Amino acid sequence: MKAKVWIALGAEFFIFAALLFGSAGTLSWRAAWAFLVLFFGAALLITRKLAQDEPGLLDERLKLPFQQGQPIWDKIFLAGFIVYFFAWLPLMGLDAVRFGWSVMPEWVPWIAADGVAIALWISFRTLQANPFAASVVRIQTERGHRVISSGPYAYVRHPLYASALLLLPSIALMLGSWAGLVATIPLIGALIARTVLEDRELHQSLFGYDSYARRVRFRLLPFIW
Repeated sequence: MKAKVWIALGAEFFIFAALLFGSAGTLSWRAAWAFLVLFFGAALLITRKLAQDEPGLLDERLKLPFQQGQPIWDKIFLAGFIVYFFAWLPLMGLDAVRFGWSVMPEWVPWIAADGVAIALWISFRTLQANPFAASVVRIQTERGHRVISSGPYAYVRHPLYASALLLLPSIALMLGSWAGLVATIPLIGALIARTVLEDRELHQSLFGYDSYARRVRFRLLPFIW
């Protein structure tokens, strides 16, 4: 893999660890270590697979979150989402460890770890299926952007967001934080709003998306919405 990929993964790991352990006030937080190993272990495997099979997609996902051709509403969304997310992580360290506000049955984090793993697997399958699954909303005409209907896209139109709906609350529960779980509500609401706006953008700008949407009726949850 390219050096910039290792740098990006390393920087993200450092930021996550600093926010979690810094807010907890200790490195002796087994749940956080377990989460970091699971999350970044999976991220490393996914990234290596993309580097081998879809280097163009990997390069696209490494770009800055504000790009030319990206709708202004998506720039506003990403700015707010990033700020909120990096406030959400230390909240869980404060809640679960430093102040000990949350008391959770021991079996809940184990179940939640399964949720994290399943969500990451869905993300991997989505990235495998869609070479245009960029982190920003943008029609990638320079890369021959087209409709993808295989893999998870045969069931829902936005499987990456569907995986995030499972991932975010699972992270909070794996870290043992009820406050973190409640704080996922605005994140989930923002993702649902982005799904609606992105769906509208694709209907307007991506050839063939209308007919695809008629075949695959559900945006996020099969048989529900």
